[in-house]
Amino acid sequence: MTIAGPAPKMSRMPENTAYFTSLGGVGEVGASAHLIEIDGLTLLLDCGLHPKKDGKSSLPDFSLLRKPPDAVIISHAHHDHCAALPYLLKMFPTTVPYATVPSVRILDRMLHNSVSVMEKIHLERGIEDYPLYDHRDVEFAVRRLYGIPMGQEFALLPDSPVRVSFSQAGHVLGSASVLVKGTDHTVFYTSDVCAVDQELMPAFVVPDEATKVDTLIIESTYGANEEADRVVYEDEIARFAEGINRVIDREGVVLVPSFALGRTQEVLNILALLQDTGKIPYVRIYASGLGRAIYEIYDRFRHELRPNSDLVPLDEFESIGDVWDPVEARKLIKDPCIIVATAGMLIENTPSAMIAQHLVRDPRHGIFFVGYCDPDTLGYKLRQAQKGDPFIFQTGGEAVTIQLEDIQWYHFSAHAHRQELIQIVDTIQSKNLIYVHGDPPALDWMHRHSGNGRNKFLPRIGESIAL
Repeated sequence: MTIAGPAPKMSRMPENTAYFTSLGGVGEVGASAHLIEIDGLTLLLDCGLHPKKDGKSSLPDFSLLRKPPDAVIISHAHHDHCAALPYLLKMFPTTVPYATVPSVRILDRMLHNSVSVMEKIHLERGIEDYPLYDHRDVEFAVRRLYGIPMGQEFALLPDSPVRVSFSQAGHVLGSASVLVKGTDHTVFYTSDVCAVDQELMPAFVVPDEATKVDTLIIESTYGANEEADRVVYEDEIARFAEGINRVIDREGVVLVPSFALGRTQEVLNILALLQDTGKIPYVRIYASGLGRAIYEIYDRFRHELRPNSDLVPLDEFESIGDVWDPVEARKLIKDPCIIVATAGMLIENTPSAMIAQHLVRDPRHGIFFVGYCDPDTLGYKLRQAQKGDPFIFQTGGEAVTIQLEDIQWYHFSAHAHRQELIQIVDTIQSKNLIYVHGDPPALDWMHRHSGNGRNKFLPRIGESIAL
């Protein structure tokens, strides 16, 4: 067993050895960016921002790069895996970026939205670093992106011996695990994976080529979550329906904080199915703007969804409007309804946070979380709060006294739970095993309970590991 030690600066490596160095996304969830050096080339796996940090502190540690990466692979379009790409390409415009075909379309929407959010935060909170990039930088990044079909092998660079291919990760539309094949070394990067069929997305399956690789880099998000091991997807849907009926029966509003990519589309279709089968009443269902925009991309690429899935037409869901206007927000929650709004972790100054601060004042309502919440986010803190507690939703804002008690969590996360992660480790026979994308307790559990007999690493940012 090997555990990574102190984090030195990167030094020049022999070209006949493969190395792993993380610039972010180890020991935490956020700013994923992992550098692979193989056959003399440098490949960055993901390039995200940290959702809990602001300004340049939210970036991966690009100071560790001693030269421009030859290429960057974006596994999927969630903020913590992709949102630093325009910044990287502004620094290193010759770096070649790749993603799956649907992800290129989604990235276009997500990254422009990131600029708008950073501009808003700059004005409201005076963060001088924001925006980290502008709309022109996003346009450059999207033009540079090569969209690669799932399963198609491609050369990292022209005439390069390093070959790369994407396989279905099951997480969200366009999400991919990444197989990197060098002359003498192979790497499989799971990125974020879901091991069960969701309402729309098919489950992750280990590709045949990845069953025996030299190095496996695996996510560990739910490594410390014992409860997730016992969850049955169909049972969660039934429990979700019971909760909705409970709130609607008392003429309340259900808020479902949800990630704009993936969770929003899944939850909207679950809600439509529950209404169509009579399991919840026909009340209005609202969806926020970015989630609706990405829904249109799901419709365009419906051939990549689960074969038996039935994507509901977007026009069956209404737009929530301007929730930053208190008058509009109060109109929205006047009558019983269901609101699916970003962000899933109730990040400050997002539609879900703006709506939640109105709902918590009235015990009729309910706030139902449906995915992972980082312990430092508003969502996690609200889940732990009790009736009568003061709660601050915005930096510098006044505390709101919580009156509602119906704050629930339903396990619809698109991350594999820890027993499923162990099965993936057991299926992929690798010499080296690197745990990423998890808080320290999750990483520690995965390290102790999987991959016995292999070279196992809990890397630190900036530490170079010879593979």
